[in-house]
Amino acid sequence: MMRLELNDAEEKVLANTLESSLSRLADEISHTDSHDYREFLKDRKEILIKLREKLH
Repeated sequence: MMRLELNDAEEKVLANTLESSLSRLADEISHTDSHDYREFLKDRKEILIKLREKLH
């Protein structure tokens, strides 16, 4: 397991980046026709959600 220590500014930037990525992914998932690609994006979204939860 990897441990990552962030200062307040770094944590804020990472949280904002995660939120932005999650927002774009939701839009991309809804506009994707390929089932396989949609599943890939959903898996990626779940990983980002778990990372966000660990951050807070």
